[in-house]
Amino acid sequence: MALSKRELFQKRRLRVRNKLRKVNAGRARLSVHRSNKNISVQLIDDVQGVTLASASSLEKDLGVVGKNNVEAAAKVGQAIAERAKKAGVDEAYFDRGGFLFHGKVKALADAAREAGLKI
Repeated sequence: MALSKRELFQKRRLRVRNKLRKVNAGRARLSVHRSNKNISVQLIDDVQGVTLASASSLEKDLGVVGKNNVEAAAKVGQAIAERAKKAGVDEAYFDRGGFLFHGKVKALADAAREAGLKI
């Protein structure tokens, strides 16, 4: 029996996260969540179990409320890079979860890199 889209997503998410944990121990994790209407990202310290910074397309000051496109993802990526610098984080590893590195997820990562965050 074929796996459902949700089961494939969960398998991909666990595979990505477990590989990244082995390679990038001690660094902060930049975790992305993409829904049909919004995109959000968190900078997480897994050692202490705290969120250091976050950004979302729901924030009014970014000017992309109600939009979920590549431009909105780029603005969210730029915002998280600025907030990461304020939190004292220069480099993190990019946890795309089960999402493919394409389109909005890629635009977010590229914008964060351009703004100075090493991922």
